[in-house]
This record gives sequence, structure tokens and C-alpha cells, in this order.
Amino acid sequence: MKVLIDACVLYPTVMREMVIGAARAGLFTPLWSPRILEEWARAAAKLGPGQEGLARGEIAALEADWPRASVAPRAADMGRLHLPDENDIHVLAAAIAGSADAIMTLNTKDFPRHVLGEEGLARVVPDLFLLSLLGEDEAAMVGVAAHVRGEAERLSGETWPFRKLMKKARLPRLGKALEAHDRA
Repeated sequence: MKVLIDACVLYPTVMREMVIGAARAGLFTPLWSPRILEEWARAAAKLGPGQEGLARGEIAALEADWPRASVAPRAADMGRLHLPDENDIHVLAAAIAGSADAIMTLNTKDFPRHVLGEEGLARVVPDLFLLSLLGEDEAAMVGVAAHVRGEAERLSGETWPFRKLMKKARLPRLGKALEAHDRA
């Protein structure tokens, strides 16, 4: 399955690491556009000095790992498509250009299902998408989550139960399922 990842999913660290970790595990093929990556870098710049540079380093690593993931929207698609927020048309156009199966976004109101359906695309939210991947390949997703939690603990110096970490990352259902797995 090919999934175009919106900037709002790439920007928060834990969410991005969970999503990209699932892609690294071979559970789906990620796609993005140069503009989406640029939006991520600009958003990181607002966090303070050095943050944009860190984001650009992570972007370079993603581009090296997935050289075919970056897709440019076609001008013809950009001209014919309509969404509630015209600034999101490039996301839909990139998904079409990349032959994606879905767009992963938190901005559900800006990507109406009927508009995406007309283009043969689904809309997925990270929490439910990752939860479905947990159901498909529990071992892989538990491994991804354990790695992400380990990094969060290493960087913060705090202990992070799965549920608390994933809730903070706007992945509450996934966190609940991982907590249940952790107890088992």
C-alpha cells in the first residue's frame, strides 16, 4: 500500500517516528512531495534556533532511504482539483501523481472522503492506520513502538509508558493497544 504522508503527520516527532518506523518495517510504502517536506522544515524552524537544521537533516535521511518517495504534483492536476483549503491541493495532486492508495493526515475536514474517493484515494488518520498495522503485524509494530519509546526515554530522561507517550503524540488508540500488549 502506498500512502502519501501530509506534513502535519511528519512534523510531530513521535508520530513521525511511529509512521516512518512502520514504513521501515515494510508495512507500507511512504510518499511525500518536496513541498510537504519544506512545510515540515518551516514548522520546525518556529521551535527555535537549530530546529530547522535538525529537520532538514532528518529530511535528507528520509530522502536517502526512500529516493522514490518524493513525488511532484502535476500542473494539470493542480488546476483541476478542488478542496476546502486550496493550500492542500498540492497534497492531493502529489498523491495522484504518486499513485497513492491513501493520504495520511490529521486534517480530515480539509480532505473530504468523497473528493478523495473520486480520485481512487482513501483518507487515513495516523492513530487508526497504525492501529490497523498493529493488528496485521503485531511483532513489527511492537518493535517499532519499543524503539520509539526507547528513544523518547533516552532523549527526555523520563520513563514513558506506551499509553502516555502515544496519547501525547495524538495516537491514543494505538497507545491503549500497546499498553494492553505490554501488560500481557
